[in-house]
Amino acid sequence: MSVSRRRSLQALCLTLAGCWALGTHQGSLLAQSRDLLAQIQERGVLRVSTDSNYRPQSYRNPDGSWEGFDVDVAREIARRLGVEAEFLDINFDVITAGSWNGRWDVNVGSMTVTAERQKALLFTIPYYYTPASFVVHQASTLTDIAALEGKRVGVGTATTYQAYLEGNLTLEGETIQVPAPRVDIRIYDTDSLALQDLALGDGTRLDAVLTALPTAENAIREGLPLKTLGDPVYYEALAVALDRSSPAPSESLQAKINEILESMHADGTLTALSKRYYGIDLTKKAE
Repeated sequence: MSVSRRRSLQALCLTLAGCWALGTHQGSLLAQSRDLLAQIQERGVLRVSTDSNYRPQSYRNPDGSWEGFDVDVAREIARRLGVEAEFLDINFDVITAGSWNGRWDVNVGSMTVTAERQKALLFTIPYYYTPASFVVHQASTLTDIAALEGKRVGVGTATTYQAYLEGNLTLEGETIQVPAPRVDIRIYDTDSLALQDLALGDGTRLDAVLTALPTAENAIREGLPLKTLGDPVYYEALAVALDRSSPAPSESLQAKINEILESMHADGTLTALSKRYYGIDLTKKAE
């Protein structure tokens, strides 16, 4: 092969390599320019993190199917986005920490909007509101919340209930009705596990649990020997959460879900789901 022909081939190879690199770079830029909403619509699936053991908000049946208020809310959001919902069982403390690295798109898990969580997460408008209440064993002789001083109280990890008992809770647009008693805080992976320990007997492992009132009422309906103690200590505005540091921009998805939730409030969808799972309408802010 002549020197001139070899140089021509080398030049051609360099040109093709440059074109390939340019195309790859442009493809990478194109992928980055597609925001999270566009990616979800392209894949046809909304990946939702939630809790598989949080009745009646979300839970898995023995056959693996998902059910619950949050599950149905997520399915309806996905339907109005024109996609299917896929559910992932993720620990709540992992979700609230943010930095999901694109492993899921949103959390529909009855998450309370707090100032601390807003550092890592974006929130939609609230889709419902719940009271936080103390629960004790049926055999308990405690008569009011003040009597919990020094008692063992179970809470789910990374929840507003833990923050409240630790004196670190700042709610967005809500007020705390009852100051937190000074108690011996016992932290569980989920609220449900704490309720199960409380049900073992008055003072056997716990003296009380702090959780969402609907969660407590569901446990009582299912036969756990429990009762609520006093009035709710605060009301929570619960919203869909998105990762503030998502690899793909998520602001347009946040705005779209806000539109969907507004329409679900207006057309009665959220009210109907609330009454189905809770027996009352929790979609309006308590006065």
